[in-house]
Amino acid sequence: MAERLLQASRQRRVKAMTAAAGSAGRAAVPLLLCALLVPGGAYVLDDSDGLGREFDGIGAVSGGGATSRLLVNYPEPYRSQILDYLFKPNFGASLHILKVEIGGDGQTTDGTEPSHMHYALDENYFRGYEWWLMKEAKKRNPNIILMGLPWSFPGWLGKGFNWPYVNLQLTAYYVMTWIVGAKHYHDLDIDYIGIWNERSFDINYIKVLRRMLNYQGLNQVKIIASDNLWEPISASMLLDSELLEVIDVIGAHYPGTHIVKDAKLTKKKLWSSEDFSTVNSDVGAGCLGRILNQNYINGCMTATIAWNLVASYYEQLPYGRCGLMTAQEPWSGHYVVESPIWVSAHTTQFTQPGWYYLKTVGHLEKGGSYVALTDGLGNLTIIIETMSHKHSKCIRPFLPYFNVSHQFATFVLKGSFSEIPELQVWYTKLGKPSTRFLFKQLDSLWLLDSSGTFSLELQEDELFTLTTLTTGGKGSYPLPPKSQPFPRIYKDDFDVDYPFFSEAPNFADQTGVFEYFTNIEDPGEHRFTLRQVLNQRPITWAADAYNTISIIGDYKWSNLTVTCDVYIETPEKGGVFIAGRVNKGGILIRGARGVFFWIFANGTYRVTGDLAGWIIYALGHVDVTAKTWYTLRLIIKGRFSSGMLNGRYVWTNIPVSFPKNGWAAIGTHSFEFAQFDNFHVEATS
Repeated sequence: MAERLLQASRQRRVKAMTAAAGSAGRAAVPLLLCALLVPGGAYVLDDSDGLGREFDGIGAVSGGGATSRLLVNYPEPYRSQILDYLFKPNFGASLHILKVEIGGDGQTTDGTEPSHMHYALDENYFRGYEWWLMKEAKKRNPNIILMGLPWSFPGWLGKGFNWPYVNLQLTAYYVMTWIVGAKHYHDLDIDYIGIWNERSFDINYIKVLRRMLNYQGLNQVKIIASDNLWEPISASMLLDSELLEVIDVIGAHYPGTHIVKDAKLTKKKLWSSEDFSTVNSDVGAGCLGRILNQNYINGCMTATIAWNLVASYYEQLPYGRCGLMTAQEPWSGHYVVESPIWVSAHTTQFTQPGWYYLKTVGHLEKGGSYVALTDGLGNLTIIIETMSHKHSKCIRPFLPYFNVSHQFATFVLKGSFSEIPELQVWYTKLGKPSTRFLFKQLDSLWLLDSSGTFSLELQEDELFTLTTLTTGGKGSYPLPPKSQPFPRIYKDDFDVDYPFFSEAPNFADQTGVFEYFTNIEDPGEHRFTLRQVLNQRPITWAADAYNTISIIGDYKWSNLTVTCDVYIETPEKGGVFIAGRVNKGGILIRGARGVFFWIFANGTYRVTGDLAGWIIYALGHVDVTAKTWYTLRLIIKGRFSSGMLNGRYVWTNIPVSFPKNGWAAIGTHSFEFAQFDNFHVEATS
């Protein structure tokens, strides 16, 4: 190893000396010095006294919820390119960990994700897209760590209560089947399993889950708890030796880089198991750069998992663009490799789970921080960040003020690192476009004549990685297609005999689950339909609506005509709707406004200004019953709307002053079976 590094260093020696000689190139790249300046402070990197904690990786969350919904609809080659930027080693974010939602049929932030068991005797391990995503991640990085965590649960587990711990054995069985199904149907080994995202844990349930996993031969699957705050899980573990034994990792959300005393006393691995959640601008990148270092320095956290993986959901849903990159236009193929991808790369490309932090990590004298990690085989990676307070605020928690200023920092390599001849240098500068660099490789540092000492000139909002590894790379593809709005004319007849995914493209379920369905009762025009498949309310994580709804289209749509064939399956009490100008979704779906045209199996219709049905514009009787197909048409133009049933006007020119714009939608009156076909929307503005 040393001989190879020495040979490489000689080849770069002239370049390195030139880069270190002065500040003439400061406008283009930072000044890198080999102990030629008097330092403001010296930082020793030494393994003589042993190493720090084992590093467990950097990752991201798909789900919590439906955050990857639009990704699956991307055409090739763009979909594969996006996946490469996320998972391909030494190319982009090069993530070590992928955490996915165990779909539970409920609204979990930006939509619902389908359960593998909608009903007690139902099992289907091909619903949704998380199975596909995990396989794509494994295809690119066979060593990626896979995690599963429930947000909501299917309603049958609650036995009439909105609570997953009514029958501990049953809920543990449900989670276990997801793990077994991942292996049996997709050859995916789940490494970690969680309890209930950001909600109450049940001590006995955690113990039952561990026993259930062991009984099924899944001893290797580790338990992480409680994906909420450090307490009360840490204190509970200290008071219960069995609980302490069965939990492998304490995972906290948005810890602000800090832990509590009890968490450290457990002597367990400590993870920031959900963090970031910030718009993927340079401020979001600054947030990520700061916490990736300081979660360990301040809080001993050895893994950080960002929510979310990729912003592949309609931007006007809650937390728009809070992904490492943006891919929200499958209809155009457009995507954006945002700066958090390259901030992640500063750590992920030059470390691996199983490396160790050095004990000698910490804060810089004039603001910022540094960490160093080693594989124990001679390799060393140093990550330095100087993110300013203004440009590194995460969405939560509150960030106390701190100051970062221009400084020179000298680092001294000691112990087994003292003979390292050369370090590769990667650099990011966030902020003004004129001075902005993202993951730029600079000339390497040659250390042979400097006794393992080097100095860096550090400005605000910079990231440096200095490493013995030569495998880093800034991957790239030709620019994707230009951004385009959602097509103004859009049709879907759902005629897919063997769908690869269970959900129709671009429909984003906000309450309920809408799936491709083969209607064996109708071999004619409506053999293949889209069906709402939940017949009871799930155990909710958020404020799901009391009606089911799936949105689609352009949030800016104002004047539009929505047409759809509908089929009510529930006699007397059943009902369905089509809608336009729907102005809310995600965790806010219950308060959605818009123009909603309902028909009911009892022979009535209704026009409302909201999903909940409180604002009634019109109502009356129509010739409608269950088990019959009808064609609904909703026309919204300016301040007026009209509705048609089977080609005849039911109501005309009803004033609708609010909202001015929003998505199109379909849905049902309650959690009931219903079918939709030949969906067609035309928007003029």
